[in-house]
Amino acid sequence: MDGKKPEINTELGAIRIADEVVATVAGLAASEVEGVATLSGGWGTDLVEKLGKKNFGKGIRVEVIGEETKIDIYAVIDYGYQIPKVAEEIQNEVKQAVENMTGLKVMAVNVHIVSVILKKSEPEEIASADVKTEY
Repeated sequence: MDGKKPEINTELGAIRIADEVVATVAGLAASEVEGVATLSGGWGTDLVEKLGKKNFGKGIRVEVIGEETKIDIYAVIDYGYQIPKVAEEIQNEVKQAVENMTGLKVMAVNVHIVSVILKKSEPEEIASADVKTEY
């Protein structure tokens, strides 16, 4: 990326949307999908969150090019849910939320299932799968 953020020009000035905002919108939409236990931001992000700082963009990677974006989501799924159905629902919800709230065109939402959790307190890695869709 060239470092210049896409902007929306209005008669009053320019509006720029940071990648972190897109990641937060995507994270909130993904976490509302039934069957998603949590999003996985890696051990560093998880440690910071345990210390009290909530990060709604954790487990999300965003690439914005012009007025288009590609999003990678790293999710932990609750045991008992069909992984492909949950992943597809994540894709649909994230695409809709990001496009509605930011005006960016979502080109891809790649869902990476990093583990399945048996109990809320004890994460267990049971399966790993990647679901990728280009729009």
